[in-house]
Amino acid sequence: MKKIHLYALIILLVMPCMINAQYSSQNISLISHWYNPAQVAEPSYGIKYNSVWGWVDTADNKEYAVLGSASGTHFIDLSNPSNPVERDFVAGRRHQCIWREYKSYRNYLYAISDNASPNSLQIIDMSYLPDSVHVVYDGTSIFERAHTLFIDGDKMYCGSVTLPSPGGFHSMAVYSLANPELPILLRGLEQDYPFINFAHDMFVRNDTVYASCGYQGLFIYKFNSNNTFSLINSLTSYTNQGYNHSSSLTPNGKTLIFCDEVPDNLSVKVLDVSNLQNMSVTHTFKSTEGATAHNPYTYGNNHVVIAYYQDGLQIFDISTPAQLPVKTGFFDTDTLNGSNNNFPGPTYHGCWGAYVDLPSKMILASDMQNGLYMLDATIALNLKLIKDITNNVSIYPNPARNSISVAISLKYTDVIVIEIIDVAGRKVVSEKENILAGNTTLTIDTEHLAMGVYILKATGKEINYSRKIVKN
Repeated sequence: MKKIHLYALIILLVMPCMINAQYSSQNISLISHWYNPAQVAEPSYGIKYNSVWGWVDTADNKEYAVLGSASGTHFIDLSNPSNPVERDFVAGRRHQCIWREYKSYRNYLYAISDNASPNSLQIIDMSYLPDSVHVVYDGTSIFERAHTLFIDGDKMYCGSVTLPSPGGFHSMAVYSLANPELPILLRGLEQDYPFINFAHDMFVRNDTVYASCGYQGLFIYKFNSNNTFSLINSLTSYTNQGYNHSSSLTPNGKTLIFCDEVPDNLSVKVLDVSNLQNMSVTHTFKSTEGATAHNPYTYGNNHVVIAYYQDGLQIFDISTPAQLPVKTGFFDTDTLNGSNNNFPGPTYHGCWGAYVDLPSKMILASDMQNGLYMLDATIALNLKLIKDITNNVSIYPNPARNSISVAISLKYTDVIVIEIIDVAGRKVVSEKENILAGNTTLTIDTEHLAMGVYILKATGKEINYSRKIVKN
């Protein structure tokens, strides 16, 4: 077994750090943040980090984050969530990657990428953590590239699989993990349904496959015991349709949430799949205008966590099928303030993905430029805790330079007016926000203000706050 030692010195030097930025949030609080300032962005879109995964070592119940970057895979110890520590790093065969994706089976991590050659499938044994990880396979004999993967039982489903030279392609392929260190191909989707161009992503439960097939739509297949696919149903035309990107199914199997990535600013869809022969889109919703939903993750039957470009991590209550989903919290990891990286489509900055299944209930979020976030979303995911909230307002930093954060705690949802008034009594800032019950942090731009003394006011039904601030 070969261990990759590249970046060993950097691992020793990287410490959890905070980028010099304030984060807007609501009912989600920051536990810690991990970021390597030496990480180089890939050249196409300026992406430094991509997918995130979580893993628990059952031998000692330690939690770990797996974070993809342009250069490889980072293994981060979360034993002390407020002080994450990188324990090892595995370099990818290609060092300027946009896409990396991960899933685990037992103690093995399966790492794929969909960038052009040179590339490879990597299988990494994590059982040696916290000391190290061991690479048990790094090659192209199984496949060279794939865009996404999902593990259901002892089967690995891979979307858009590219074989090494002289070539070959599976729109979706299923591999047996009976030997976890040597996956064996069972079937390619194109053998049964050649009209599917590719499966971009898939959610699989008990061999029922919800396949997001780009502009062709959503297709639901059964992978049968004889290793063949059969089509259950499809959704090829629906409201606000675009590039069908990814989906997540509630534990009760009644609701599928899916995202269309391209063009940008499309709605998230709520699909009633309680009867797979009679599916219907019951609702569409957005976080804000202009943001692009990338990946959804159902959290129990009542919530969905969505990784948004430009809008960070967003959480919605989906517990009442007859009602439009309601936002219960957010944490905006994106600090690029609308920069489009010169890309003529969805702007590639903000939250790539999340992991929501750690026993600690901590949520992991990966930001394409800013790295890994450890988040506490207790309030956003369980609103009964709101009774413990006391109405309160605080501001920081003070003095302020480019922005000032206004932290607001409310027992009940309210409309809050925030004003900044100069010494002559003129309102130089006036904003009105509908603030949900719980904890919210708003970021107010002060860069345009002249240096001097101001009064910041925050008023609502049960809030009447006033404080002197200094702009320097």
